[in-house]
Amino acid sequence: MNFELIFYQYQKMVYNLALQYTQNTEDAEEITQDVFVKVSHKLDGFKNESSLKTWIYRIAINTSLDFLKHKNSKKRFFFGVFRSSEQENVPNEPVDFNHPGVVLEQKEEVMKIFSCINLLPDDQKTAVILLKIEGNSQQETAEIMNLSRKAVESLFQRAKKNLIQKLNQQKEYGK
Repeated sequence: MNFELIFYQYQKMVYNLALQYTQNTEDAEEITQDVFVKVSHKLDGFKNESSLKTWIYRIAINTSLDFLKHKNSKKRFFFGVFRSSEQENVPNEPVDFNHPGVVLEQKEEVMKIFSCINLLPDDQKTAVILLKIEGNSQQETAEIMNLSRKAVESLFQRAKKNLIQKLNQQKEYGK
């Protein structure tokens, strides 16, 4: 397999997926670079047990989640050191981002939705991103997440319920 061809074929997919997780172009670029470094190192070990696309999706999801965990742990440490007691209950504001295809008037609403998606558990967040944002089928999503179709459907239904609750809470608090 030619790495250069793989890079050009999947670069946009990986970048867009990373952008869904981070809502930050610089972070998405860094994740994309990390993913393709991993792909280049592991390409000889690819066993064709799944499609190349599914394999790269898994690497991109895991790299994105690891990146966010690392970034959030650094934030928690930093804010934990300097945070005053009156700020304890202030939620983190979503990062301002420029996402392809988002019209200016819709940007605020989209940011509210993404901030709620970011509060979901990782598996629910991944199901929403793969199904509704990336446009994968349930079968493709199940393969990427290494789950059954029923498990993906269940995750998505729980994510939907949680998103509705979180969006309603935002309305109640006037965010």
